[in-house]
Amino acid sequence: MKAAARNKTPRKCLLKKSSNNNILKDPVGVYCRVRPVSVPDQECCIEIVSGTTVQVHPPEGYRITRNGEYKELQYSFKEVFGSTTTQRKVFDVVARPLVEDLIHGKNGLLFTYGVTGSGKTHTMTGSPGEGGLLPRCLDMIFNSIGPFQAKRYVFKLDDKNGVDVQCEVDALLERQKREVLPTPKTPSNKRQIDPEIADMINVQDNCKADEVDEDNVYGVFVSYIEIYNNYIYDLLDETPIDPTKPKWNNCGTPVRNADFLLPQSKILREDQNHNMYVAGCTEVEVKSTEEAFEVFWRGQKKRRIANTQLNRESSRSHSVFLIKLAQAPLDADGDNVLQDRELITLSQLSLVDLAGSERTNRTKAEGNRLREAGNINQSLMTLRTCIEVLRENQTYGTNKMVPYRDSKLTHLFKNYFDGEGKVRMIVCVNPKAEDYDESLQVMRFAEITQEVEVARPADKPLCGLMAGRRFKNLAFREELSQQLELRGGPIDGDRERSVTEMLLQNLPPMPSCELLDINDDQTLPRLIEVLEKRHRIRQMLSEEFAKNVLSVKSMLQELDTNIISKENFAQLKIAEKDKIIAGQKTEVERLGKKTKTLEYKIDILEKTASIYEEEKRNLQLELENKSQKLQRQASDKRRLEARLQGMVTETTMKWEKECERRVAAKQLEMQNKLWVKDEKLKQLKAIVTEPKPTKPERPSREKDREKALQRSMSPPPVPNAPLVRLRHRRSRSAGERWVDHKPPSNIQTETVMQPHVPHAITVAAANEKALAKCDKYMLTHQEMASDGEIETKLIKGDVYKTRGGGQAVQFTEIETLKQESPTGRKRRSSPVSPVPPDEATESEWTDVETRCSVAVEMKAGSYLGPGYQHHAQPKRKKP
Repeated sequence: MKAAARNKTPRKCLLKKSSNNNILKDPVGVYCRVRPVSVPDQECCIEIVSGTTVQVHPPEGYRITRNGEYKELQYSFKEVFGSTTTQRKVFDVVARPLVEDLIHGKNGLLFTYGVTGSGKTHTMTGSPGEGGLLPRCLDMIFNSIGPFQAKRYVFKLDDKNGVDVQCEVDALLERQKREVLPTPKTPSNKRQIDPEIADMINVQDNCKADEVDEDNVYGVFVSYIEIYNNYIYDLLDETPIDPTKPKWNNCGTPVRNADFLLPQSKILREDQNHNMYVAGCTEVEVKSTEEAFEVFWRGQKKRRIANTQLNRESSRSHSVFLIKLAQAPLDADGDNVLQDRELITLSQLSLVDLAGSERTNRTKAEGNRLREAGNINQSLMTLRTCIEVLRENQTYGTNKMVPYRDSKLTHLFKNYFDGEGKVRMIVCVNPKAEDYDESLQVMRFAEITQEVEVARPADKPLCGLMAGRRFKNLAFREELSQQLELRGGPIDGDRERSVTEMLLQNLPPMPSCELLDINDDQTLPRLIEVLEKRHRIRQMLSEEFAKNVLSVKSMLQELDTNIISKENFAQLKIAEKDKIIAGQKTEVERLGKKTKTLEYKIDILEKTASIYEEEKRNLQLELENKSQKLQRQASDKRRLEARLQGMVTETTMKWEKECERRVAAKQLEMQNKLWVKDEKLKQLKAIVTEPKPTKPERPSREKDREKALQRSMSPPPVPNAPLVRLRHRRSRSAGERWVDHKPPSNIQTETVMQPHVPHAITVAAANEKALAKCDKYMLTHQEMASDGEIETKLIKGDVYKTRGGGQAVQFTEIETLKQESPTGRKRRSSPVSPVPPDEATESEWTDVETRCSVAVEMKAGSYLGPGYQHHAQPKRKKP
């Protein structure tokens, strides 16, 4: 089957196996029948799209449980039957061709497949008033071969899946022997046909097969088996069971209760033609549709069914109804059957009603029901495995072994898949939403099955005798009886006797010829009288014989004339047939030429399609490459945007920090100026209020403070603040000992300004011994900046001795080393405008962290703060 339309699973391109033989093959015919819903407003998951396509969509609840996924799958079949399709329509499309092949000597297999409660048994058996496929097949068979059936026991089946033919006398003796034997005392033989069954087999269609061979005689045999828990049982076994007599079990002990006696399972065997059959199975010869269906109904009552949560009468076994048709040709006279076993043709039609697959969580099966469901699912799984292996062997040319023997079901029908007949399957589905998962599995199995091809069976050999023997013999007998009636009166029991018969019956007996006395004068006269009568009778017989000879000659002449006329008529018919055959040969040649032309066009179209497919693949690859390129560009763009955003954020934070530092420095400077002015005012007030003979000398504190202000323009310390140890520049630290604390996880960067610390003790972790020998401390710290580059910080400090005899570190400054790519910066096209002296004076003072940052990030000759590039225009201060 093909999964078609939108949201379908693409079908793989089949690679046909190249072979030299010209064996014609046909795919397995798969049909679909949708059961009508029981409730009008019931939610359905299967919808018929067209006459060959159905669409399967998940129900509403399924979409909720599957995270909102919604898929609609379409599957194509050979034909789809809706809920309003009649049984007659299904029979005409599916089963009628198989019955015609059966009558023409070919095998066939028809089985119904689906979940429990999908309508398989209704399709196969039918219902009161509407017979299914099985009674219609029987009715078509007997309508076609009814007047050509052989008498009972002319055909006799052996125990090796073969058939023998015996003469009329042997068949008559066997019929008499069977009539003497007591018949099994079963209720089916005592009662009349059930009206329900009669309503099912009362088919008024009168279907007949075309071109039935009228020179053959036919015999029909039926058998009915079931496969239950992977065991084969005969449903037509009529072995009488007497509960009063003891029964013996396998242990050699008697069992008096007959209820404990289980039916004996059958085994599968292979005949001389490598066909599988059930050994010891009961095969009944039937002569009418009613008799055959009554046999089927008798076995149907023994079939195992049970009540489950999904079906009130669920089949717990696979049932197989076998119809065998034996046919043999008549002899040259058209009277008797040829006693040649090689000319007997035995064909078989298997009608299989598979048990439905089911899930135990829905059927709530327990105990025996659970075991039965497991065996049913296992046999169906084996059937699916065999189909998949067959498809793989035919598609890819492999030679894998098909596991037919894993199940009795597949082992019994292996011959059909190996090319012994046509195979047809009817997929029955229930459209209700609860069966969505099971229906989906059934559709997938049907899709695989339709891709398997089965070889066509060979035609039966011809017997080589002239056609029309039966009706020519009947016509000759009718004409002979008519001629006899015209010539000699009626030929029935009440006809008048002919002259010859009367004379022969009235011949006088010969008297005694003994002469005991010389004077006897009575014996000789009586003898003379008798001889004279006999002479007269002889003359009359001679005349009658001459008349009969003349009449026979005239009849033969008439027969010769009729035969000549019939031969002429036959020659005319043959000439007409030859003309028709010549015309048909011409038509065949024309169609052959047309076929070659179409094959050539098909080859061209296939090559064009392959070229288009190759171009399509190339365009798809190009589209995928461009899509990947666009995705990479979009990813690079997002990464660049993130990097720029990080740089902007970092620059903004640096400027905010610089502004805060400048404001704090300006406030501190103004406070110091106010403090200096206050000191000057105090000194002036002291001079004014307390005059002295000599000029007061300025305190040394004021001189040192003024000198310090003039040298570095740094703010004086806040009054009443504790003295802090002066910080030395890095250039003055050459004669000092440093503790160089570098963790082992640091990465060596390639920045221009690298720290150089002479007389340093390099440690991976700070310890008291190293701190005791040095008076400076430096920690190297690395972290990832917002733009993705590595940023290195040198945290410096002074080492002090504590009162307890230990060492303490006071951090004084932080240097930042950062590596940036110069390609992203632009050069300045014009020199930087000079900075006013006031701004230079105000910006000379910064703290240690700011000086380190400026030293790392700014270029030589730049008056800009941290975060600005060298080519940026500086902002002018307000006056």
